[in-house]
Amino acid sequence: MNEETKSRKEFWRALKFTLFSISAGIIQIVSFELFSRTFGWPYWVSYLTSLVLSVLWNFTFNRRYTFRSDGNVPRAMLLVALFYLVFTPLSTWWGDALTGIGWNKDLVMIGTMLINFVTEFLYQKLVVYRNTTDTNDLARKEQEKERAEEAAQSEE
Repeated sequence: MNEETKSRKEFWRALKFTLFSISAGIIQIVSFELFSRTFGWPYWVSYLTSLVLSVLWNFTFNRRYTFRSDGNVPRAMLLVALFYLVFTPLSTWWGDALTGIGWNKDLVMIGTMLINFVTEFLYQKLVVYRNTTDTNDLARKEQEKERAEEAAQSEE
């Protein structure tokens, strides 16, 4: 595979991760509003439940379609949980500290979501799926198709 093809694949991987992250963010916001406003749950219960739902959604789709991994699911889930075991308290702490000194809550939330987006992508790419990227059935079918196309071109 040449460098241009690798770059194109990584661009699409990043785009898919972005789109799935946006959908996970929507799930988190909608479920948070449902739990807190409709059901009247306390903030922390609503926040943690909506965060777990968005992480599960994001994990499922990114594993299958972005990183196309057939690696050990419990291991991958544990690694993602470890990421959030660190990220959740840190982001809660800095969010509280920044809003406590007068920063706008919406800007803090947007900044936190951007930090989460970038660090989670890098963590998943370099740690969670490091050795299992492009190993599932979708990736294998695409690789077979690419090899067939290359063979057909070389015969011409």
